[in-house]
Amino acid sequence: MSQTSDSCLDKWMGREALAEAMIPVIGRLYRENNVVTSIHGRSLINKSTMNILKAHRFARRMSNHELLLEETAPLLNALSELELGAAAIDIARLTEKYRAEGNGASLDEYLRSELAEIVGKRGADDRTSTDVVLYGFGRIGRLLARILIEKAGGGHGLRLRAIVVRKGADNDLVKRASLLRRDSVHGSFEGTIRVDEEANTITANGVQVQVIYSDNPATIDYTEYGIKDALVVDNTGRWRDADGLSQHLQSKGVARVLLTAPGKGDLKNIVHGINHRDISDDDKIVTAASCTTNAITPVLKAINDKFGIIHGHVETVHSFTNDQNLIDNFHKGDRRGRSAALNMVITETGAAKAVAKALPELQGKLTGNAIRVPTPDVSMAILNLNLEKGTTRDEVNDFLREMSLHSDLRKQIDYIDSPDVVSTDFVGSRRAGIVDGLATISNDKNLVLYVWYDNEFGYSCQVVRVMEEMAGVNPPSFPARDVIAPIAVLETAGA
Repeated sequence: MSQTSDSCLDKWMGREALAEAMIPVIGRLYRENNVVTSIHGRSLINKSTMNILKAHRFARRMSNHELLLEETAPLLNALSELELGAAAIDIARLTEKYRAEGNGASLDEYLRSELAEIVGKRGADDRTSTDVVLYGFGRIGRLLARILIEKAGGGHGLRLRAIVVRKGADNDLVKRASLLRRDSVHGSFEGTIRVDEEANTITANGVQVQVIYSDNPATIDYTEYGIKDALVVDNTGRWRDADGLSQHLQSKGVARVLLTAPGKGDLKNIVHGINHRDISDDDKIVTAASCTTNAITPVLKAINDKFGIIHGHVETVHSFTNDQNLIDNFHKGDRRGRSAALNMVITETGAAKAVAKALPELQGKLTGNAIRVPTPDVSMAILNLNLEKGTTRDEVNDFLREMSLHSDLRKQIDYIDSPDVVSTDFVGSRRAGIVDGLATISNDKNLVLYVWYDNEFGYSCQVVRVMEEMAGVNPPSFPARDVIAPIAVLETAGA
């Protein structure tokens, strides 16, 4: 083995050692201080050494600088000495900001100034706890449970207290727990799950969840289980209007309702990042729109604000769902009765029209259609747009990349320019949509964008953001202000 190879291996092992040392520090910050650390939105809680290394490598395509463990490890150690109160801290953005604005200050001095609001508060959390009930426990319900359990922390914020289902078998509880534990698309649950059939509870990573059997949303007494002023998240899709969803409000212990589907009538369709501030205390029932609406609306807003949209067509290439048949059989909808596993199926989508509910300036400017394809998760929206202002491919890509880094939509919009990415690469993405920069087509005022989205997990993350907004339990986020770096075209991303 050459000296060069030895040096590479030594360097790698040194980075591994730094990442290993970060794990207990990340854990203490989370458990003792209610501090959630991340790298460009990717949580570091309960991550392995390799995942931490990959998160640092991922940061290479999110900024103009390599994110070095030699910088982030000391920063984490310094954070652990500050007795911080509850917060969400992006160590990549904080490192970048210190690098740009430190002005000779020591790391400790800079952090004390930047985080002055929470320094010395040791775990103090001004948020009130909000009880959450998941009404339904299907694809979205189980992913919401995983995210809520992951974010349980010290018990503040959103607290998953119960799920409500119709009893399907004598061993129903065991089956529900098994489906939470194992998922063909999203992998195994990260942690431990215990079932108490006598008490009808599932305990996951210390979070005890009451399983309630009912087929009537109006007659459940949640207070019997110590649940009060709960936010009920209806992920059954059975009721989509105010009359149907208001049944939940008749049950004791319920304060508000969120629907994980597009709502009908005058219900507010909320896309977090776009119109979540429209939620008022008087809104007892709110909807989180659809996965496609959440994926495309942030990108459409960014493009409309910058270049203006005259008209556009949205074509969705969408993974099949449980609404379709595995093999040919009767279905009330056109074409959906044909085998989902064997066919591409043209069907309708209301996403183009639904965008206008969150973004009224696009009212009447969009049309849409959908093709269901034989994949279990991750979809794509193709946005064919006519613009008011001409542009180039590079200008659009640079702009959207910058939006993914430094704008108020950075939790919603992601950007990638790798030549080999395919749909499975986006399973588990927490962004609403990911712009594929290499697929962008621009011809002056005609623009075509390709936007990937995890129609299950990415959408579930958006739903949780709406839940946090409704409950008013968002922790302070740092750094509060970004360093705005000059826009530059990224090199091709790699693993």
